[in-house]
Amino acid sequence: MKDFSDKLKNLPKKPGVYLMRDSEGRIIYVGKAKILKNRISQYFQKSAAHSPKTLSMIVNIDDFDYIITETEVEALILECHLIKRHKPKYNILLKDDKHFPYIKITKNEEFPRILITRKHEKDGARYFGPFMSGFAVKDNVEILRKIFKIRTCTKVFPRDLGKGRPCLMYHINQCGAPCARKISAAEYNENIAQATMILEGKFADITASLQEQMQAASDNLEFERAARIRDKIKHIKTLGEKQKITSTQEDNRDILGFFQADDAICVQIFYMRNGKVAGAEYFVFETPEESDSCEVFSEFVRQFYFNLTNIPKEILLPCELNDMEVFEQFVSEKAGHRIYVSVPKRGDKARLVKMAIENAEESYRRHKFTRDKEETDQNDALAGLMEVLSLPAPPFHIESYDISNISGEKSVGACVVYQNAMPQRKSYRKFNIKTVDGADDYASMREVVYRRINRAYDEQDKIAAGELAPELAKFLPLPDLILLDGGRGHVAVIKELLATMGEEIPVFGMVKDDKHRTRGLTSDTTEFDIPRDSEVFRFLTRLQDEVHRFAITAYRKRHESDMVHSELEDIPNVGAATRRRLLTHFSNIERIKSATLDELCEIINKRAAQSVYDYFNKNAE
Repeated sequence: MKDFSDKLKNLPKKPGVYLMRDSEGRIIYVGKAKILKNRISQYFQKSAAHSPKTLSMIVNIDDFDYIITETEVEALILECHLIKRHKPKYNILLKDDKHFPYIKITKNEEFPRILITRKHEKDGARYFGPFMSGFAVKDNVEILRKIFKIRTCTKVFPRDLGKGRPCLMYHINQCGAPCARKISAAEYNENIAQATMILEGKFADITASLQEQMQAASDNLEFERAARIRDKIKHIKTLGEKQKITSTQEDNRDILGFFQADDAICVQIFYMRNGKVAGAEYFVFETPEESDSCEVFSEFVRQFYFNLTNIPKEILLPCELNDMEVFEQFVSEKAGHRIYVSVPKRGDKARLVKMAIENAEESYRRHKFTRDKEETDQNDALAGLMEVLSLPAPPFHIESYDISNISGEKSVGACVVYQNAMPQRKSYRKFNIKTVDGADDYASMREVVYRRINRAYDEQDKIAAGELAPELAKFLPLPDLILLDGGRGHVAVIKELLATMGEEIPVFGMVKDDKHRTRGLTSDTTEFDIPRDSEVFRFLTRLQDEVHRFAITAYRKRHESDMVHSELEDIPNVGAATRRRLLTHFSNIERIKSATLDELCEIINKRAAQSVYDYFNKNAE
């Protein structure tokens, strides 16, 4: 342990945040303190009370900094910001909330929409979330759209009102078609209000209201309308039946529990709204053995509610936080009203917390089973590839390449990356083909692989010169195995290229049958037979489908971008900044074409607007 005795003497007796750094200056831990001098000094006192995690961190501390704040609440907020920014090694890390999906109900449109978004903006819309399960959010949004016939199009009203016929969604009875005036604004907005009530968990209120409407329609002999309302009630009850655990009062509260395993902690959260459990999530974090579970739990709770937008009036916990009063003050200020945070010891609330604890243990067991199965499948796939292809070691880093074009126009090369048999989407790369004319897959594949490896060489040189940190390299390391979406010819071309560059990376092709489905692997001379029921075959099928999907998507984006860009470039008085404003506001070229002169003038200057309007209307004539 490094001696910080001189520095510790001058620490202030004020609240604030401290940052622990390693020998390379990286921040490895961020913490907050009521009194900085007392809290930081505790780390460097010989004490048997230190947890293994803390001891492991202390021996790696080479220096520390601190920031003074006015209050403990300010320190808590700053701590959360710094953890999100620096992602220290010894802090519990939640994913950045921008990755979490929200359900958004637009409010600034004549006919609002229900959307899934990963950004929470101050745009007047109503947001619900964030949710940790993207699949659950998508399922809920689709059900709400279907029940209430909410539009999914991006038409702008009133501009597009009455223009054109209803789309397919109307004809399959999944949209009210406000664009064609098939539903009034009042009725449509009533549907939006009912969908909002469901997201708020008010199942009983909305069901009672719909029952009254159904009875009224029946009394007025409007049997078709009564039947539609009956079907709505049926779907809503189906959603409501998923919320089977109720409390005796109409309360909004979050109920938390956790389970400590040998190497991990699982936190379970139940969201109770209007007396019903309207949702549940769990989180699993790896922790060193003998970690202080309440300390880990406290850190999780702070970060979780720092990201959360809708905080209920009560939060029930299984143990005291190490900064209970400060946390309660923080969430109250964030919510704009008093939030009660407590650790119930008896009664109904204690039983709810016990239920959360029991579910945390069960969630951890399910998580562990799934994780172990995934690891087994990954190991089987990699071991199988090593055996089939006679590789010296399992190929932990695999890269796959494909070329996409139509008649050789605007060819795009795609590279997908798999680590431990799992896709690493942040490492995917696309390459616009620059040196090849026409539909020459071999030459295009050669260009893509050459550019990829050459980028790695450039990064190696920059790292050696101290111009690039190793962890910031995007093309290093080189892959253990390259799999091409192609046959023997593709493999022969890339093997020749690698030999020329002095690289000994195994290269094979993924071949397809006459129905364009994965058949197996091939070298430049031999095709390998792989059993269809093997984990290797299933892995290859997923990989080939993924690289093909990514290549097609990359090609379409390039093709659409070039089409829009080139057409707007032909218009006089329209520069790059004007094009960006037009595309940002109207989203696509078709909307720009159909815009009125007044609508264009609201976005760009009058001269440019007149040029755009004249260009498209003159061409239309």
